[in-house]
Amino acid sequence: MQNDWIIDVLADVKTFARANGLPMLAAQLEETAFVAAAELSAQSEGAGRNGCREQAEAGFNLGKIGSSYRA
Repeated sequence: MQNDWIIDVLADVKTFARANGLPMLAAQLEETAFVAAAELSAQSEGAGRNGCREQAEAGFNLGKIGSSYRA
């Protein structure tokens, strides 16, 4: 995948957040990396948005990820 770099960037920012006492941000970034990986995987399989929609319908609820950290 040509866009794998975004996963590395998210990991770097997550490491920074943990090292600087930002645990909620670190947790959100971990979940964001999970979503990014799912979307990149769907794109590489040619599914695009439909692949993510199918995953959501199968029980993978992208809308709920990180909602516990929102104000």
